[in-house]
Amino acid sequence: MKSFDPPVLGVLCGGALCKYGVIAAFAVLACACAKAQAPAGTTSTAASQPDPTKPEQIELGLRHKTAFELYQALREQAKGGQRLAWNALPNWSGVYTRTPAPGFAFDPDQPADGLPTAKLTQAFQARMMTRIDDAKRGIEWDPISTCAPPGHPRWLTEPFLREFIVTPDQTWLINEMVNDVRRIYTDGREHTPEADRYPLYDGDSIGFWDGQRLVIHTNQLRAGIYQRSQPDYTDQVETVEIWRKADDRTLAADVWAYDPPALVEPWFVRMTYTKLDDPDKSLRIRYWNCGENENNSVQQTKDGATEFRDFTFTKKPGKQGAKP
Repeated sequence: MKSFDPPVLGVLCGGALCKYGVIAAFAVLACACAKAQAPAGTTSTAASQPDPTKPEQIELGLRHKTAFELYQALREQAKGGQRLAWNALPNWSGVYTRTPAPGFAFDPDQPADGLPTAKLTQAFQARMMTRIDDAKRGIEWDPISTCAPPGHPRWLTEPFLREFIVTPDQTWLINEMVNDVRRIYTDGREHTPEADRYPLYDGDSIGFWDGQRLVIHTNQLRAGIYQRSQPDYTDQVETVEIWRKADDRTLAADVWAYDPPALVEPWFVRMTYTKLDDPDKSLRIRYWNCGENENNSVQQTKDGATEFRDFTFTKKPGKQGAKP
């Protein structure tokens, strides 16, 4: 069998996008991003509250030892936050996709030919460099190759379509990829009691509204990787996010990741998600069945590379290619 480096969209793909091919899907998204237009009758909220600069947010993260301490400080600053009313919900309607970043980098400001901007502990720096060096030699394995969900915080980096559903008691952050939905509870509840916690792909998220900004704390997460050729995170990782409407076509998220075994200091990144132009209302998020794509039938080799299951490039009687 021949090892290969699977395309980032080819290994895990289901639903409508796969039917038209990976290249076509990317072309559609790129074109839609370029043509995205502000919907009529909406106004920007950016002017009402100036956004802190990235250095200011990095410094804010450094002033707090844990993600929950940062979240509590933000909640105190907002005087507990405000409960939304049904007749005054932020307008996050539409279909979005993550604004493209080089190589799906967790930090969009990562130089195209540079390393991730996280300040890692020695062990996790070495682990990341091994992954990067192996990938250059064609040895690469992605944990989501088995159709597992990416999990948070990697959830933030994945492409494809997204929707954001805002209600007074919950906000749903929806990614088309493997039907991945994060539920943010804004009804005043606290996290699951510590005795009842266990690692989850998307963790447990609570939040509050500070004006038009949604502040989120997430814990109870599984270990994973931020993205291919990016660092690992452990099951101690926790995040704080501040989501806001940057303008009529852009949602922005300030994100702090705290993970003592892996990070020397909190990793702050600023991400944006672009609203796609959809004048004829043709964009829809379909059910994503990863298993229906034969390209997803892959396995990890002994040397850490990726290969198709039962796949050869020679014809056999009654069989050609792989089956899941």
